[in-house]
Formats: sequence, structure tokens, C-alpha cells
Amino acid sequence: MTLIIVILLLLGYVLIGTGHLTGVNKSAIAMFIGTVGWVLYICYGTDFVMAQHSLDYIDYLAGADPTSETAKSYIYDNIFLYYVGNAASIVMFLLATMSIIEILNNNGCFDFVTSWIRTRNSKRLLWTITFATFIVSANLDNLTTATMMLVIMHSIVQNRRQRMLIGCAIVIAANCGGCFTVIGDPTGLLLWGDGAVTATNFTSYMALPAIVAWVVPTILINRELPERLDTQWSPMPYRGDDTNLKPWQRVVMLFVGIGGLWFIPTFHNITKLSPFLGALCVLSVLWVINEVMNRKLMNADQMSQRLTPRALQYGSLQQMLFIMGIMLGMGVVTETGVFDDVSAWMNENVHSVWILGIVSGLLSALVDSFTIAISDISLYPVIRGALPGDYIGNFIANGAYWKIIAYTTAVGGCLLSIGSISGVALMKMEHIRVGWYMKNLTLKVLTGWLIGLGVLWLELYLYN
Repeated sequence: MTLIIVILLLLGYVLIGTGHLTGVNKSAIAMFIGTVGWVLYICYGTDFVMAQHSLDYIDYLAGADPTSETAKSYIYDNIFLYYVGNAASIVMFLLATMSIIEILNNNGCFDFVTSWIRTRNSKRLLWTITFATFIVSANLDNLTTATMMLVIMHSIVQNRRQRMLIGCAIVIAANCGGCFTVIGDPTGLLLWGDGAVTATNFTSYMALPAIVAWVVPTILINRELPERLDTQWSPMPYRGDDTNLKPWQRVVMLFVGIGGLWFIPTFHNITKLSPFLGALCVLSVLWVINEVMNRKLMNADQMSQRLTPRALQYGSLQQMLFIMGIMLGMGVVTETGVFDDVSAWMNENVHSVWILGIVSGLLSALVDSFTIAISDISLYPVIRGALPGDYIGNFIANGAYWKIIAYTTAVGGCLLSIGSISGVALMKMEHIRVGWYMKNLTLKVLTGWLIGLGVLWLELYLYN
């Protein structure tokens, strides 16, 4: 049965990586892996439990005779719910941040971006919109940020090739921005929740490599754009009556939304509660402020006519289902003990976290960045008591392995347009083909990825 579960996972990897060819949604594949994997696992639950949790299971029986029913009950109470809780905490955090960005966007809190880029100068427009994407995605969900910026860009730039190039730069900025904080990307959030990294240490090491990985390809993309872009400035998007909000009100909402998320690491350190609770707290405060400031809305039904939130909701729902499915799938494979065997083989035959990171980054481009990242994270537990100078010290809290994986998979997912959910969203929006992306973007992203990796190596070499 272990072999069948592993084959199911590998087949899922292939289907996720070829989703642009088969037309099968990544989220559907991930949910299939997660659900069917656990069904197969529980069919042979007694064998797996005795192999992996024999002592705990005997204590759970408390002298009773082991049966298939007691094994199923033990799996549900002590194994399955653990992985569901981990996956749900990530999904709840994403739900909160996606809701925050929708509230802010609905109230025009990001309209300053449109004002900033009101120009036909390609350099100014490109760097302004990618800088805003980089900063916002570091604090909010990178998929939602990328989608919002793509919608803004699509309504401004008229030439399709120019939109394709700028759209690719936006996706790169979103993925790079999301990877240098623990709350900007699901991988960082997962590492933080598992105790593999701390917020301050993670950001201090990841910031410079992420900036390099964003700046280098953006410079190269800018060289392919004409000096003057083909732009058209339409009226501001219709938002019902909430466009009556004054600038200071929008600033207050932006401060509460973004500033509140900055406080989440402190909230976690003080309370030791899951970060998603802090995100939900910020959402609740922002929601109350939104209700108070918009209490004079004359016709609330007009809110349903907003097109951008609908697009965000659809993509956000897919991402949450995808992450839930992948995390459940990784959980069931972990419980078979396969990852222990793989990590032992890696330690003996590879014995280099840098090789693992580079290979993971390349696989992220072919499959999916989060899928490969969580596979790598599942291979090793956080080691307690090891010395930083030893090889095993790479896997301690704030060890080099976790930073390398977070960086290589996030940026490596941009090597191909199919490597991240935001890249897939761009493909659908601008009808971009993988061949065009490889010809025009892959080498640019690869250059930034390798230079950023070199910067990360230098940081870890100097300070460890």
C-alpha cells in the first residue's frame, strides 16, 4: 500500500506539472491526492500505525484488544487531525489576508498605485508597479497581490506584448516579495508555524536575495520595452458609493490592514498562538472600521457589481483548496515512513543542502513551487541540539536548509510560467504560452535566481 500511495503522489506531481497541457486544474489534482491518499492509508491503518506509532497506539488501547476500528479511531484522533490542523491554519491565514486585501481594494486603498503609474514612460511604469507588488506581496498573499496588479496593468497597457512582459515582471515581483517574509508566502508561513524559522532571522537573510532576484530580471525586461508605452487611462473603477471615502480614511484602513499584519510576528511571540489567529484579529478590526466608514452607503447591492473582487475570490479559493490538498497528501506520505528513507538516502549520497536547493528550484519550475517546497520540508524535522557547524546543523531552527528551500522554490517557480499559481493566472489572463515564456523570460529569471542564490550563500557563509 505504501508503494501505491507514493505512486499516487508522483502521478499527482506529473499531472500538476502538465496541467497547462491537460487542462486539469491543479487544485482538483491536489484535493484528489489528499483525499484518496488518506482513504488508502486508513484501509491498512493497523499496519501503518504499528510501524510508525506502536508505543503510542498501545498506550491508546489502554489494555483493550487492537481492532481495525480502534486503529481507525487512533488515526483520526492522533494523526489525521494533526495534519488537518496544520493545513487549516495555513488556509485560515490565507483566507484572512485575502479578505483584508479585498476590503482595502474595494475601498480604493490601492488607488495610489494607479496614480503613481499614470505615465507612458516604460521605465517609470514598470518599476513603480513591480515595486508596489514586491512590497504589498511581502505583507499580504502574493497570488492576490499579483492578480490585483495584473488587473490594474491590463486596464492601462493596450499593446499585448507589452502587457505580457510587464505581467511577467509583476509575477516575478510578487513571488520574490512574498518569499522574504514569513507571512508573504505559504512556504514561509509553514516554516514559521513549524518552528523552523523565526520572523526576524528569516527576513534578515532573505531580503537581499529576494531583492536581487526581483531587480535583475526586471532590468532585463525593461530593456525589451519601448521608451513610450501604448497606454490608455480609463476612469477609476466603479465601486458603488464607497468612492466617497476621503483620502485620510483610506490611509487609516491601509495602516490597519498592512500595519496589523506587521504586528502578527510579535503577536505570535507573545501568545504562542497560531499566526492565523492574529490575522483573523486584524481582519475583524479592519472589518469593523470598514462598516463604520461605509455606514452611509445608499445601495449595498451595488457592491456585487465589482469585477476585480470576483476574480480575486475565484483564484483565492483555488489556492486554498490546492494548499489543503497538497498538505494532506504530504501528511499521508509522511505517515508511511517513506520520507525518512528518502532523507536518509539524501544524507548519505547527496550530503549538500545547496544541491538539494538547486534541484528543488528547477523542479519548482516544472511542477509547482509550493508542492516542491512542502515536499522538501517534509523530508526533515527541525533538529534540536545540533551544532550550526555540522551538516546536521543545517536543519536546526533558523538553519540554512529552510532558507535555501524557501528561496529556491519561490523564485525557481518563476523559471517557467507554470511553476506558480500566480504564473498560471497570468497565462490565462494574457494567453501566454509556455514556449514564449521560455524564450523571453526563463534566462532572465535564471540569471536573477542564481545571483540571488550567490548572495544567500555569501550571507550564510559570513554569518554562520
